[in-house]
Amino acid sequence: MLTIKTDTHTHTLCSNHAYSTIEEIVRNGASMGMEAVGITDHFSGLFYGNTDFSHYSHMGNYKALPKEWYGVRLLCGAEADIIDLDGRLFGHDLMLPFTFPGQAPKSYQQECLGRLDYVIASVHNPAFTMEARLAETTQMYCKALEHPKVLIIGHIGRAGVPFDMDTVLLQAKALNKMIEINESTFEYPERVTDICKQVAVRCAELDVKIAVGSDAHSSWYVGRFDKAARMLEEIHFPEELIGNRDRASLEMMINASGVRKNNLIQ
Repeated sequence: MLTIKTDTHTHTLCSNHAYSTIEEIVRNGASMGMEAVGITDHFSGLFYGNTDFSHYSHMGNYKALPKEWYGVRLLCGAEADIIDLDGRLFGHDLMLPFTFPGQAPKSYQQECLGRLDYVIASVHNPAFTMEARLAETTQMYCKALEHPKVLIIGHIGRAGVPFDMDTVLLQAKALNKMIEINESTFEYPERVTDICKQVAVRCAELDVKIAVGSDAHSSWYVGRFDKAARMLEEIHFPEELIGNRDRASLEMMINASGVRKNNLIQ
């Protein structure tokens, strides 16, 4: 049985459609034997009535949280929407409604993502890809992987966007980044989970690291990867390619990718 001791994809009340506090997420992670848990609330224009900065300002104040809580390493992240075919993320063109004395104006991305441990980049609304060629959607994911804070491409199997698999997976490998196998994807129809399985098989063949995340929207689901783990076992996925199999391996991926040290301020 595969053992995965970190959860890189969880949502709290700050995501506006999830149900638990950060403390509840971490506490249940501890009860599930997690060595590290990442808080990755949505950085998106889809889940709120508007894009007022107040929806995202908590991301700039994660320093208020302990790094170790209930014996779990707390990682501060975000799940940011990919919003165009250039692979740009939400907030790159939204400017803070204030500036501090002596500071230049900053974008939402600089303020909210700059201090994070890592970012998951996901497509939630694929409407902008509907008329796109395969080369364009492939380039979209490759460009998103180049973002200095992106560590993981989220739920790529269920995003509904066709892409050239080898090109994207090899880009992730070259940049020391990961492709997500998302537990909640396995609640979708078989045609969707089949894509997820195909991605996992090709990752194994190409020696590409994956991240297994619960995508928990309540604390109860933190650290629960039963369906994803079963699929990975069925295809004999190499455990050493699970980049978040434990705290040490996850920290190694974060450090190798350089995402933590880049604060987006040039």
